[in-house]
Amino acid sequence: MKIGVLGTGMVGVAIATKLAELGHELTMGARQAGNEKAVAWASEAGENAGEGSFADACLDAELVFNCTAGMFSLEALRAAGADNLSGKVLVDVANPLDFSQGMPPTLSACNTDSLGEQVQREFPDARVVKALNTVNASVMTDPGSVPGDHVVFVCGDDDLAKQRVIGLLGEIGWPADRVVDLGDISAARGTEMYMPLWLRMMSSLGTPQFNIALAR
Repeated sequence: MKIGVLGTGMVGVAIATKLAELGHELTMGARQAGNEKAVAWASEAGENAGEGSFADACLDAELVFNCTAGMFSLEALRAAGADNLSGKVLVDVANPLDFSQGMPPTLSACNTDSLGEQVQREFPDARVVKALNTVNASVMTDPGSVPGDHVVFVCGDDDLAKQRVIGLLGEIGWPADRVVDLGDISAARGTEMYMPLWLRMMSSLGTPQFNIALAR
């Protein structure tokens, strides 16, 4: 599958590297083609890896991951272009963390809105699925690094898009019984508002290598 990954940070690198290793064709997107981090990643990630602008990464992609910083995600997606996102599954991994007042960050969207919903509203022809935003990048792509039957969540308005994402998560190492479908895209409010608790737990535990399990 041809996949675009928007963002050159820890999350984008982790997801793009894993998917390239699995045999998918990856293009990492940045504000401009030739971004130093994207070029370095592509040179190390093998023949399935390329780089370009945000628009380049989405142009021929069948599926797109938004791994940009949440406060700037809409700007990045606008640069990618609505036409390049139309009809495509857009996996939103970002959280709307606002660091403008220092640590701990606040949320730029919460309670009655979410970044996931903002993305879906601004790009109504994209098939937005919120996923993987409740775990650290290393756990996203290596769930076995944390013991037990811990879970990740998906939500979105398009059931077929969610099933496609669940299938891709299965390739990464998240079996379907450990992926919890929370319903429509408004459920992104809950997964994004979990982040302040996640940050507190990381501070208390002294590590980001953890996740939550559901006792059912």
